[in-house]
Amino acid sequence: MNIDASQFNRRRFLGGAAAGFGFLSSAGAAAPARRVSKMRFGLATYQWGRDWDIPTLIANCTRAKALAVEPRTSSKHAHGIELEMGDAARREVKKRFADSPVTLVGLASGERFDSPDPAKLKESIENAKAFMKLSQDVGGRGVRVFVNDFQKGVPEEKTLAQAARALDEVGRYAAGVGQIVRLENHGSAGRLVTLRKILDQVKQPSIRIKLNCDARDNEGGAFAQNFALVKDRLDDTLHFHELSDAKFPFQLQTDLLVDMGWNGWWLGELSSTPPDRVQALIEQRELWEKLVARSLARA
Repeated sequence: MNIDASQFNRRRFLGGAAAGFGFLSSAGAAAPARRVSKMRFGLATYQWGRDWDIPTLIANCTRAKALAVEPRTSSKHAHGIELEMGDAARREVKKRFADSPVTLVGLASGERFDSPDPAKLKESIENAKAFMKLSQDVGGRGVRVFVNDFQKGVPEEKTLAQAARALDEVGRYAAGVGQIVRLENHGSAGRLVTLRKILDQVKQPSIRIKLNCDARDNEGGAFAQNFALVKDRLDDTLHFHELSDAKFPFQLQTDLLVDMGWNGWWLGELSSTPPDRVQALIEQRELWEKLVARSLARA
């Protein structure tokens, strides 16, 4: 069959164009977005930093590249950041951290809202407010508190409702001084399932959930499900314990945090007794970096 030149050229053009469009479509297809992590690593003074004064704390954390600190209060730690501090001492603490590479993210109080004794409950509420002001004065952003435990003879729902009211009162004050109420995932009344019930009752947006890497929240392999209950109200800090402990699914938590774009601080709340705590903190950071790297490398 004879094909004139015009038909041949037209077919060749269309065929080439189709191939070209196929190439462009393939080359222009959006590549899968690469995962990124903006999470950061730091230290809660708890046990490892209990006898480090502020210059030592800053120096040791700088060496270990643990670039945030959360001082534990009411435990006679060497940092000395307590309610009794005067205005000048508070300003000095704020300046020391501001002039260093280490961020003071806030304070870890021991205040809890589970007591059935109205006087003790009121004292905890007022102390929590005072710690909010102290955190503001030293340059922090929030204060850790607890619900903590269910009480013998007290219906669980009553304890949760009491805690919600206390948290709202503290939360109103905290909002006025630019602070976050960091409700920690701790104690028998602090399971993630339970904290969701409290969140459903509180009104103050300044109340956030501080994860505590508690293996009880993974009973029956349910950590991802329990995490999902509170992920919309997570704090910008969490506590972790020794990362070599296989009882808690650290890799799963890392993956979940990376996937939601969480950009907060992992703060080591560490209680082992290594001979060199600074070197041990470096080793914890290296283990944490491996968790993050594996999370980012997932297919």
